Amino acid sequence: MELLFLGTGAGMPSKQRNTSSMIVNLSAEQGGYWMFDCGEATQHQLLRTSIKPRKINKIFITHLHGDHIFGLPGFLGSRSFLGGEDELIIYGPVGIKEWITTTLRLTKTHLTYPLKIVEIEEGVIFEDDQFIVSTQELQHVIQCFGFRIEQKPLPGKLLVDRALESGVPKGPLLKKLKDGEDVELADGRIVYSRDVTGEPQNGFTVAVLGDTKYCSAAVELAEEADILIHEATFDIETGDLAKEYGHSTIGDAARTANEANVKALIANHISARFMPADIGILQEQGKAVFPNVHIAEDFSHFEWKNEQLIKK
Repeated sequence: MELLFLGTGAGMPSKQRNTSSMIVNLSAEQGGYWMFDCGEATQHQLLRTSIKPRKINKIFITHLHGDHIFGLPGFLGSRSFLGGEDELIIYGPVGIKEWITTTLRLTKTHLTYPLKIVEIEEGVIFEDDQFIVSTQELQHVIQCFGFRIEQKPLPGKLLVDRALESGVPKGPLLKKLKDGEDVELADGRIVYSRDVTGEPQNGFTVAVLGDTKYCSAAVELAEEADILIHEATFDIETGDLAKEYGHSTIGDAARTANEANVKALIANHISARFMPADIGILQEQGKAVFPNVHIAEDFSHFEWKNEQLIKK
């Protein structure tokens, strides 16, 4: 699983940071590419990556503020122009369907692919054989959600020597056993997957939060997560402004990470008041509360591998 940040700014674009958008790359897990928020000019940011719009199969919208959704109409249209044919599903708060359908209708934008829009409530909003996505409402100035992505347990490692000793020939039957299927041998014996595989391995958990003040829902969504992605619009000195505008400081983000017992925190949604020279200070403020803090920049690229967060 990889994370690619397309926009890490707050409120409006700046020279250093575009508005909010991030890609969770699940292609290695055969899950596709999931986008979280789609601020203005997100498709321009995509042009600087290797990801094609047609490859994105899910978009999750945290809330309806412009810096999180104004890039959607252009992206949806360009996905058609660039050969998109597969279904795209958008998950977001009540109102997202009306906004998208009205915009497409008034601009006479024709899509070449099926578009499904799901207006969400708290709880599980998506589940398949590999993943569960659940959501809770956070505390912002309008309705805003955070998302928890949980990968289901993975099959245990195939004990090849044990399988061969059981009479399983090399070839496709070994793969079936590795995938958790029992197999029948030519002599009629059944070899059970559980007997020739190790213990199931834990999948990863990522919490992606929208704009929010510090709140218990954020801690619950992030509980024991491997990675927490949390806004940090303000520094500790401007905490009063954070509360007034329904946002968090880097200290709030670190507090949430600490209380949720996550492995790594990635802070984003950084105010334009902070210049590149200030980012080290933000990071130090966060590390004073939670040691494993990363401050995302536009095009920051992370990989979760061997239960560690690696910046690429």
